Amino acid sequence: MHRAYQPITPANNLYLKQNWDRDVYRYHRKRVQAAKAVIDNHPPKTYMHLHIKLKKLQIEDERLAIIEKDNRILIEKMAHIMRTGGRVDNVKHDYCRKSLNKTKRYRELLRITYENLAILKRINSREPHYNHIKWAGEWQINRKYMMNITKYPNHWHTTLQPIIQEGQREANRKIKSRLLFNI
Repeated sequence: MHRAYQPITPANNLYLKQNWDRDVYRYHRKRVQAAKAVIDNHPPKTYMHLHIKLKKLQIEDERLAIIEKDNRILIEKMAHIMRTGGRVDNVKHDYCRKSLNKTKRYRELLRITYENLAILKRINSREPHYNHIKWAGEWQINRKYMMNITKYPNHWHTTLQPIIQEGQREANRKIKSRLLFNI
């Protein structure tokens, strides 16, 4: 549906007023397009000395030069050994290790062993303070008392074990089925 032009300000000729308003709007849009930002939103300048890091490259080159120098020296030594067969044979088969304090350590070990044997002898010669045979008899009497006052027979849990296991299996099945349906 066509709507008639309605100027904001009064005008004698609506056609001319519409053209003028359109020109004013175009001029406004052109100025908005050409407007420059007051705030600088450009990315900062990139300086090459921040990205290349010449000192780091120099240190790396020096490290590589040292490694190459060490490798060259090792190669020269290996070549000399290969040409001459080496100078010294360091393998000596008739050498046996000697310790300066071997006898002292041996005497210390003997002393500790004798002390341990003496402690063991004292422990074994001492009569026990508690009578374990008396305790075992008292335990048997206490078990009889417990059997007299219990609600269930002595081995009721072993007869119910298969029933309890079946109940646990059924509960596990129900839990698994609930989990499967909830997913």
